[in-house]
Amino acid sequence: MNNHGKNDDKLVGVVLVSHSAAVAASVAELAAGLAGGGATAPVAAAGGTEDGGLGTSSELIAAAAAGVDRGAGVALLADLGSAVLTVKALLAEGDELPDGARLVDAPFVEGAVAAVVTASAGADLDAVEAAAAEAYTYRKV
Repeated sequence: MNNHGKNDDKLVGVVLVSHSAAVAASVAELAAGLAGGGATAPVAAAGGTEDGGLGTSSELIAAAAAGVDRGAGVALLADLGSAVLTVKALLAEGDELPDGARLVDAPFVEGAVAAVVTASAGADLDAVEAAAAEAYTYRKV
């Protein structure tokens, strides 16, 4: 899911990498919806495998990252261990992801919302990463 605002050309892009296409798409929809009005940072879901199964796909992740890249960096958030490993492998290859792509260590749902809201406000990649990581401190009780 790409959600482009009119002035998203300078916004950090966000890619949500999940083992499930439905989970990635739903979290992307939630994060974009909570980002509010105005320009919304480009956000894309990269969930599941090419054939619709559970797992991760280097090709889907690379395509999602290319789709949200506006030259301000791309924050990639992953749900579980092998999704993290797939993103790390893509980053290590060096040419599969856009320049400025970065794996962000954050809780998947809360971090995605924080990343998209912060990116939509025009923050740089460092601030987007910090906001997403700060979601680890959100208490629910």
